[in-house]
Amino acid sequence: MDTTYYDHGTAAERWERARQFFDAKEYATAAGILDALADEAPQQVAPRLLLARAYYHSAQLRRAEAELRTVLELDPVEQYARLMLGRTLERQGRDTEAVPHLRMAAALAGDFDGM
Repeated sequence: MDTTYYDHGTAAERWERARQFFDAKEYATAAGILDALADEAPQQVAPRLLLARAYYHSAQLRRAEAELRTVLELDPVEQYARLMLGRTLERQGRDTEAVPHLRMAAALAGDFDGM
């Protein structure tokens, strides 16, 4: 990846660029931009969550899992991260590990019937 283009600009400009690549389904390119943004602002959840989504959609499941676990360390009640972690674990064939995360996501969403 040509880092001179992707790393150019303010954090806000790079965030917008990453979102555009994500929306265009260029997930690996979006992940390359978001990885640097997440490192620059390690306490912010949004870049890490979008990075995890980019990894998930580009089948980089171990990386997605790692980012989602980091998001949940920062914000344990982040419902979408819980759901994504459950789905990521399922996609890796780790259904038993996925169940508690999926149940927690359902509870956080107020879906007590799906538990």
